[in-house]
Amino acid sequence: MSSSEPIKGHHNPFKKRKRKKRLRLEDITVIDHATLKRAVAAAALGNAMEWFDFGVYSYIAVVLGQVFFPGSSGTVQLLATFGAFAVAFLIRPVGGLFFGPLGDKVGRQKILAFTMIMMAISTFCIGLIPSYSTIGVWAPILLLVARLVQGFSTGGEYGGAATFIAEYSPDRKRGFMGSWLEFGTTSGYLLGAAIVTILSSALTHEQLLDWGWRIPFYVAGPLGLIGLYLRMKLEETPAFQEQAEQAEQQQQPTPKNEFVNMVTGHWKPLLVCIGLVLVFNVTDYMLLSYMPSYLSANLHYNADHGLFLILIVMVVMLVMQPIVGRLTDKFGRKPVILTGCIASFVLSIPCLMLIQTGSTPMILLGLVIMGLILNTFTGSMPSTLPALFPTAIRYGALAVAFNVSVSLFGGTTPLVTAWLVDASGNLDMPAYYLMLAAIIGAITILSTPETASKPLKGSTPSATDKAEAKELLADYHDNLEEEVEHLDSEIKRLTERRENLIYEHPELYKQQQEEIRQENGNTPS
Repeated sequence: MSSSEPIKGHHNPFKKRKRKKRLRLEDITVIDHATLKRAVAAAALGNAMEWFDFGVYSYIAVVLGQVFFPGSSGTVQLLATFGAFAVAFLIRPVGGLFFGPLGDKVGRQKILAFTMIMMAISTFCIGLIPSYSTIGVWAPILLLVARLVQGFSTGGEYGGAATFIAEYSPDRKRGFMGSWLEFGTTSGYLLGAAIVTILSSALTHEQLLDWGWRIPFYVAGPLGLIGLYLRMKLEETPAFQEQAEQAEQQQQPTPKNEFVNMVTGHWKPLLVCIGLVLVFNVTDYMLLSYMPSYLSANLHYNADHGLFLILIVMVVMLVMQPIVGRLTDKFGRKPVILTGCIASFVLSIPCLMLIQTGSTPMILLGLVIMGLILNTFTGSMPSTLPALFPTAIRYGALAVAFNVSVSLFGGTTPLVTAWLVDASGNLDMPAYYLMLAAIIGAITILSTPETASKPLKGSTPSATDKAEAKELLADYHDNLEEEVEHLDSEIKRLTERRENLIYEHPELYKQQQEEIRQENGNTPS
């Protein structure tokens, strides 16, 4: 700035700007309790179906290997069966990229209904596939096709379900309501595993090979119909309806490359989402997928007993799930997730030491501690992740980031951990892997703003009733007062600094004094 330029005086920064619309009581969305319960149930049931298939497939893998890949050794059969299972993880990001942005365009409810149909039909059809002895190589090919359809539909499931519940939930109960999504996950896994366990006990091995293995997959049909009915009965979320109305009024043109715009415009929250999903899913797959194999293959523990212990852990997790959800509403998402990361880092080695004792009570204790650590993530992520993104891209961004992270880090956890143990001969490798994930999770959550009890990005506040709406409006005004006080303090500090800088510059100070005399009506001497 040259000395000849005038010193700008104070001006009104809002004089020529369009003011933000003032929040009124009628702007706060009051969520109908019955509708909220139906929304949560419909969303959670789809997630339950996904993990129902996971539980069935994991527990009946040996039988499936004999049905679809006969003539091979037991190890080859098992590898081929899990290879077909892993294919679904490879296609999930493609499903997320397809269904996610579509859910932001046409609506969450429509896409979730469609993914439910795809999941139910593909899972049901696995039970209809003839055996290898009947149609030969077409049997494993059809199994692979069914798994691809399952993975593709699953790519649009979690992101949409989490978005659906988050957008329907009141601000102060979003953590509790979101926790029921993962309650559905655990319930689905338990149901699938329980059905297979019962069938294995009630039927002979020949009966199981002949027709018994099909029964769990047939169960997906009725489950899918119930879920589809619940989802078709729901209206679109209030947040999506509001976003659609605003877009129609403003007649905003659709970007030519939505995916590129989403990545370039929101790369920070996308990376945060990937980091949080990493620690969440590494812990999840380490406990529920790898630990049974670790117990039997590496520690030579009875395989059936190991699977039974995992079921007990999941029952404990079911009980804790909504409790953790409530804790996130009361204390915040960040403290709960950070606690889980710290606990994972500190307790992973002690947990593995307990598991390595070979004593059933000690093994169960170690697994339960791991399950409770996992609870801190399952109880908080369904409400944390959707809050990272604005309404216009929430479904798409969450679906893409979630599935990329799951495919790269979550689904590969059992394979990578097994390789590390085998290559190093170190039985503590699972603990080190968990500790590394915990460090990444802790760094990520520390860089994430707290979202508990706050409206979702791009949405107005939501409440359970009118009384709570009034409280939210009062809290909103209190926050505005605090922000104004903070700005006043900052303005005072900056003004003092400005005056000091002008005082130190002779020409600027002289010009300022001249302006002051002119404003006071005095002429220079």
